Amino acid sequence: MKFKDLFLLSTRMFKARPSRTFLTILGMSVGIGAILFLVSFGYGLQKTLLEKITTSDSLLTLDVMQDRSKDVLMDQSAVDKIKAISGVVGVSPAYQLDTRGNIDDLSADFTAMVTSPDYIKLGGLKASTGVFLNDQNVTGVAISTAATKVFGKEPAELIGKDVSLSFSMPKNTGEKTPSDGGGEKIDMPEKQFKILGVFESDESLIYVNEKAFDGIKTPAFSQLKVKCQESKIMASVQGEITKLGFLVSSISDTVDQANKIFGIIKIILMLFGCIALIVSAIGMFNTMTITLLERTEEIGIMKSIGASDAMISWMFIMEATIMGFLGGLVGIIIGWLEGQVFNLLINLVAGHFGGEKVSLFYSPLWFVTSVIAFSAFVGLLTGIVPARRASKIDPLEALRYK
Repeated sequence: MKFKDLFLLSTRMFKARPSRTFLTILGMSVGIGAILFLVSFGYGLQKTLLEKITTSDSLLTLDVMQDRSKDVLMDQSAVDKIKAISGVVGVSPAYQLDTRGNIDDLSADFTAMVTSPDYIKLGGLKASTGVFLNDQNVTGVAISTAATKVFGKEPAELIGKDVSLSFSMPKNTGEKTPSDGGGEKIDMPEKQFKILGVFESDESLIYVNEKAFDGIKTPAFSQLKVKCQESKIMASVQGEITKLGFLVSSISDTVDQANKIFGIIKIILMLFGCIALIVSAIGMFNTMTITLLERTEEIGIMKSIGASDAMISWMFIMEATIMGFLGGLVGIIIGWLEGQVFNLLINLVAGHFGGEKVSLFYSPLWFVTSVIAFSAFVGLLTGIVPARRASKIDPLEALRYK
């Protein structure tokens, strides 16, 4: 028998029993939709979190800090040594200064991070409102959301506003910075800056472009961002920097841990979805069993005119596989629609309380295609037992069956 004829025989029940076939496919779709909805939610949370804390550059970046237990100064000499390490393609330093800021008639104390736009880029820092530091406007600063609360202003209200900053600089630049609690301080003259952006942070921080301090001898650095050539050499570079007496960490370590946690979460969510799929598969198995009973006489006639056992088996298996495949397609649509509606409701609530819009659902193409293939495979499994029973039916007994 040709494949076309076998396909037509397998789909004949779609016309003969449309309501039952539709409900069977819909049952499978609900299970597949549940899997897609739950796992896409896990992927969406993972993607949203990682987009907030990382950039492609930050994944190749090491964070270098002073080791309090060692008497090793993080100065320009240390920076030069790190730059000389094989595999290092860039080093961006930063130092902290105690700062007092004034906006209108309000003043508050902050910690100023004096650094370059490259440091911001390597750190994966992003402004939630406005923009971060840039070399086109060296007197532009970015402040934290905690700092905006101190001034009692909304982030959008502060963009473009002038802020007066006065800094405390160590008298001896080879000593600890004021924020470290060591060294004699010198108060620098107040300078005018303009707020370019606001970033999320629970600390009262303000980022200042290092070019605003050109001509001033800066204190020892408090942090460094070290960019590596590729991820494979990050471990060796980290070891070399540790030998110099500094503490080294990497956001890629945090990302790896987060990915492992989210991997477990997605498996748990998928298991919940599989429960609904198992129920749907039982319903499909029941449908195929009823179909077998209804078509017993037909099977007897087909066998009596020469149909082989294999052809009878393939007819039932193909019918179950097609229903599983269609259930997967419809399930993808159902799961996607559920995700869109849920995401819309969450964003409406978030917008009402002043939060920003996020996309909590994400479905990789490979996952969607895998789900459709899996649903077809589940359909195939539900058709195996009825197919074997159908192939073993005796033609004479089948013809007498009523």
